[in-house]
Amino acid sequence: MTLILCVIIVALMFEYINGFHDTANSIATVVSTKVLTPRQAVVMAAATNLIGALWGTAVAKTIASGLVDGRIVTQQVLISALAAAIVWNLVTWYWGLPSSSSHALIGGLVGAALAAADSWDVVIWSQPSKIHWYDGKGLLWKVVVPMFSSPLAGFALGFLIMTTLYILLRSWRPRMVNAVFGKAQMLSAAGMGFMHGTNDAQKTMGIIALALAAGTSEGKLDELPEWLSFLHTPPAAPGHDLEIAVWIKAVCAIVMAAGTAAGGWRIIKTLGHKMVRLQPVHGFAAETTSATIIGLASHFGIPVSTTHNISASIMGVGAAKRWSALRWTIVEKMVWAWLLTIPITGFVAYGFIRLLQAAGIGDAASST
Repeated sequence: MTLILCVIIVALMFEYINGFHDTANSIATVVSTKVLTPRQAVVMAAATNLIGALWGTAVAKTIASGLVDGRIVTQQVLISALAAAIVWNLVTWYWGLPSSSSHALIGGLVGAALAAADSWDVVIWSQPSKIHWYDGKGLLWKVVVPMFSSPLAGFALGFLIMTTLYILLRSWRPRMVNAVFGKAQMLSAAGMGFMHGTNDAQKTMGIIALALAAGTSEGKLDELPEWLSFLHTPPAAPGHDLEIAVWIKAVCAIVMAAGTAAGGWRIIKTLGHKMVRLQPVHGFAAETTSATIIGLASHFGIPVSTTHNISASIMGVGAAKRWSALRWTIVEKMVWAWLLTIPITGFVAYGFIRLLQAAGIGDAASST
């Protein structure tokens, strides 16, 4: 029971760090264009993240049921995965690099599971749906493919939307453009915050549900008093997703909103100021692009990176302005952070499991 509580506490720590680490995703552009003050933007982001996090559970179910074999998931695996993701988030936050909390958690989960089982069989690469090809589960279709396709789509759509706006607004005076899109950007930023909540907050929901389901199946929650009976989480039936309890959704949503309220100013500076200079019309285009892509991904339960999408959307918008408007040295550092996130967090989590095994702390390698 102690280990399960540790998993929940570490998971909520990750959720809080995710909140302030990824705050920049939804408010960097609205702050850099001076449409809202940093304090106003953070309050709006916290509120919209909270609402978005409570909206659905499709992504949470993917994390809980669709990435690694549930039979290998122990509390040690989950703690190691979360610890690796937290370390990576803090390192990239310190350097002001907008990396993906989502991919950090996924990399940690896969690395820890591989160490615990010593086999690639624990990774569910593909499990085609009986109804739609795009509903397939697993690391390949719900992590690897979207890792590359969603930023490319963000860049292309951002470029297209911004180019269209340039054509439509070519006869407008700059003052009118700024006035209209200053108001419009508040809506697009709110939409971005909402979509961020629908995707990012749900990853921790999935981890907590996994921990409780593993504890229930192992009989570790059988002796709980009646007032804690809500912790019992039945494992997913074969062919079905793990159900996410309402209390898990509420707690994760509140913790992410609290983290968001703490702000993430280092990354806001990188996204909003260093990469490309933005006006309200550019911020509107980037936020609308990213919110659209994340909304579609959340609908299909795909845990995409909010960071990758808003960054790629800003790049696309900047490229539509002119290619030289982008500061390519900053872009290069960001891309390297993206590519290294899953391998590094996987390696760190793998190492954590090996340390736990060497120290004899619990049974870190559940048998399949």
